[in-house]
Amino acid sequence: MGRQPQLAGQTVLVIGGSSGIGLETARRAHGEGASVIITARDPERVHRAGLELAACIAAFDATDFDRLGRFFAEVPTQIDHVLVTVPGPYRVPGAEFNVNDARRVLDAQLVLPLRVAREAAAKVRPGGTLLFTGCIDGGSVEAGSAFVSALTAALSAMTKSLAYELAPIRVNLIAAGFVDTPLAAEILGDRIDARREELRTTLPIRRVLGAGDIATLAVHLMTNTAVTGATIDIDGGQQLIGG
Repeated sequence: MGRQPQLAGQTVLVIGGSSGIGLETARRAHGEGASVIITARDPERVHRAGLELAACIAAFDATDFDRLGRFFAEVPTQIDHVLVTVPGPYRVPGAEFNVNDARRVLDAQLVLPLRVAREAAAKVRPGGTLLFTGCIDGGSVEAGSAFVSALTAALSAMTKSLAYELAPIRVNLIAAGFVDTPLAAEILGDRIDARREELRTTLPIRRVLGAGDIATLAVHLMTNTAVTGATIDIDGGQQLIGG
């Protein structure tokens, strides 16, 4: 007898689900029997994702918080699980720190999860899941790490508070190390191959994390009803080598 799908009959919303970790999580959820709703900024990419997964879609910038509120109000069904993906970490030396850029990052990485939590309180079924993504706290100090370190600590603390406040909805944070996604390749440009090779040779797992690794953990947290208020690190041992 085959294994029963873990998310059969459930609805999963992925905010930022047209590529990378978000898209791969939507694929895994769909494969586990879930109906999927995907939002993202790029209309063409979100359309392709919708066709692939027979998903409901919406194209808008989730940091347009008025539009985000209207989206949740228009969702016709109760949601079982929500994943909020965010852009990669904003690392810049203090001398190059730009306040306007920092505010945009703050909106995307801290204010957006808070606003989604506010909307999800009325839309996510009791016992459902609210998942955030963030980055690991490597524990080391380096140039340009001040802002991202502050955001990382704040998001982890916020996750605990929301888990208490929104119970019985479960709230968890996936804190990832380097993940080989299209966004990572875009950020690193011609340095991406060197970074991949460095991690293949130094990480204890001897390979680079992919979006599928994060997606597998996300689906696990949707189905494991014992986990809430947790920050789950997934980095292939990156923190062990200080990289």
